[in-house]
Amino acid sequence: MSATNTAELIGVGIKQNEGKADLKVNYLEALNLIERLHRQLLDVIKDDLERSGQTDINSVQALLLFNIGESELTAGELRTRGHYLGSNVSYNLKKLVEAGYIDHKRSEQDRRSVRVSLTQSGEDICRRVEDLYNHHTSTLSEVGGIKSEDLSVLNKTLKRLERFWTDQIRYRL
Repeated sequence: MSATNTAELIGVGIKQNEGKADLKVNYLEALNLIERLHRQLLDVIKDDLERSGQTDINSVQALLLFNIGESELTAGELRTRGHYLGSNVSYNLKKLVEAGYIDHKRSEQDRRSVRVSLTQSGEDICRRVEDLYNHHTSTLSEVGGIKSEDLSVLNKTLKRLERFWTDQIRYRL
């Protein structure tokens, strides 16, 4: 092998290592942003609830009501749809039933299963979150400089990352 070929191979190896380092830096930054953005979303919802005088419900519970919407679901269905993890769902559903935001009844098909739906109060909170999102989408481009195409690319990337993580768990990669 000539000295020129060796130098080229070393150069390719260095570029690959730099590419992996860049990938790691960007990956870690993305993870940090995802976590921070979720917490910020919860803060935005909390702020909106507080401004309206709605202090008996937290932002996680308001988001739960929004994700139930007009549906009648079980806690398991909320988890499988990817909205919530673990016992967090059961705890928050219990609190929402106690506060009068959710109705619950035993499933006719499976008596062990409880189905939940929103009460009028729950629908009011759901509408409040919907109005907040509508306000955001009406100003997102103008104020935030974020266009629909930007979100489309972001969503594709996040779905691929979700699939990557799912595969890590499923196939123990």
